[in-house]
Amino acid sequence: MAIAIVDISQSAAAGLQPPPHDRAFEDDKRNHGRGIYRLLTGVDPDDAAFDDDASFDRHVIASVLAVSAMEHGALAERAGLSTVELIALLAQLFPAASIDSSWLPVNGVSAAPDDDEIAMLRDLLAAQRSTDGDVSRWLAAMVARRAMEPNHLWEDLGLRERSELSRLLLRHFAPLASRNTRNMRWKRFFYRMLCEDDGFVMCTTPVCTQCNDFQLCFGEESGESRMAERRREVALQEAAGAAM
Repeated sequence: MAIAIVDISQSAAAGLQPPPHDRAFEDDKRNHGRGIYRLLTGVDPDDAAFDDDASFDRHVIASVLAVSAMEHGALAERAGLSTVELIALLAQLFPAASIDSSWLPVNGVSAAPDDDEIAMLRDLLAAQRSTDGDVSRWLAAMVARRAMEPNHLWEDLGLRERSELSRLLLRHFAPLASRNTRNMRWKRFFYRMLCEDDGFVMCTTPVCTQCNDFQLCFGEESGESRMAERRREVALQEAAGAAM
């Protein structure tokens, strides 16, 4: 596998702005996360099937990398990993993929995010792992970082629906995930667990059904996946261009 490391030391002070010759890649990042998923897995995300746990893990991590690469900033940071961890992940899980900096720039030697909130959630997940090895350790960091994004967690992980997130958490973090007996939204559930571990009371009422914020914790989490949304945007743009 060929991974080219991009040295961004010159642009770091400029807010990680890409050099001019990467502008086409920036367009690809915004519009073709699906292409990155295909590059890693060999299939379109809509056609992905996972008959075993290993293929499901690869689907999840490819989805996180694809959706992270659709955003501005260093890929490793957006995914919650250090550059060294990202390189190791690619080599271990996607050895057959032809990867270089034009598709998945790893941007020098960036460290993993050290934000306190990210670290607290990462540590909570890591302490509740139900599988051994690198994959669950990487996923603890990736889930914690992506939980800082504003959408439903399954969307910000690039997954196709909430059930995939539930499967991920029950597989790799079963002691924690199994405590979500009332199907609370996962982000709210994580913060509730963090608060309880620190001895704080998060909720204003003792019974959820009596709480004015009930919909924030238990409301609908359906919607269009991030990559499906991008595909629709590209299709609309192409249709508009053809009509001109």
